[in-house]
Amino acid sequence: MGHLDHAALGWLTPVLSYAMACTGSALGLRCTVRALAAAGRTRRNWLLTAASAIGTGIWTMHFVAMLGFRVSGTDIRYDVPLTLVSLLVAVLVVCAGVFAVGHGRNRAPALLLGGLTTGIGVASMHYLGMAAMRLHGEVNYDPVRVGLSVLIAVAAATAALWAALNTRSPLAVAAASLIMGAAVSSMHYTGMFAVSVRVAPSGEALPGATAMQFIFPLAVGLGSYLFLTSAFVALSPPAREREASASARQQPAGSTAP
Repeated sequence: MGHLDHAALGWLTPVLSYAMACTGSALGLRCTVRALAAAGRTRRNWLLTAASAIGTGIWTMHFVAMLGFRVSGTDIRYDVPLTLVSLLVAVLVVCAGVFAVGHGRNRAPALLLGGLTTGIGVASMHYLGMAAMRLHGEVNYDPVRVGLSVLIAVAAATAALWAALNTRSPLAVAAASLIMGAAVSSMHYTGMFAVSVRVAPSGEALPGATAMQFIFPLAVGLGSYLFLTSAFVALSPPAREREASASARQQPAGSTAP
């Protein structure tokens, strides 16, 4: 059996991956809060932004953590198309969950459906990303720990969506995002501790790209997207402020509001 090192770069990858999970969660929750205060096309756009933020945040968290993953006795490569599919799955399934909550008339069933859908999407992204890994040997999983990781993903997603429905202040969203980030990180490492590798040393070149060749630049790009979008959302006035500003502009000069 190959020795697995989940933090070959020290605390850098766990801390940075947690920061990515928190950033994506905070942005997604904030956008969902904005969506619930809006209607029509504006609500749809906020929900799309929320889904892309949560999906890319979780994907970036996973693969930043994987930058520190090593298996003794073998190199590791990643299948590029399957890795991109895992990103697409993360965004699309999270989008389905967020829209279920954002447009659901009955909040409790919508929350359960959204949490289940989003949680399964997070878990699917994780294990698709693991399936994209290429190494000299055979990868096996402990089914109990895999099941536990899926339960954590569903619980984390449900809690995050509940927070989006029930929190309004930026401070409450920030606190919820820290909890969500911890839950997503717990899901990731629970899934990773389910892994065992039976190494079969070989001199053959592995197909695919190294983490630094492909995943690192993509993770940096998606991380930049999250931070830039966070700045845009922070500077964008809420719907109430926009309505008040528009109303003030429409009033004749010298008049006062009733």
